Amino acid sequence: MKRDGNELTGLAKIAYKPIGLIFGLLGGLLAGQVFALVWKKLSHEDEAPLPLSDDYTTREVLLAATLQGAIFGLIKTAVDRYGMKGVRRFLDTPPRPRTRTEV
Repeated sequence: MKRDGNELTGLAKIAYKPIGLIFGLLGGLLAGQVFALVWKKLSHEDEAPLPLSDDYTTREVLLAATLQGAIFGLIKTAVDRYGMKGVRRFLDTPPRPRTRTEV
């Protein structure tokens, strides 16, 4: 994994752990709601297909899973990024400047 020198360290990392856990739970709930809305718009159905349901084709099940994963990944990444930035701003720990060798 490539490091850019802007990772949380020390006190900020410790402070972010419980906040990150809470944000992660909230992000998961938000992702579920967003997926439900998007799926309802796309399929005109109230619920997404369950993986073992015979009521849907394999294509529909795989499409739903792909869409759900993409939405979850997007929201999780956004929550992590903005959570980290918020903790850094709150603790007033500016990101470490990059050196020429890191660019």
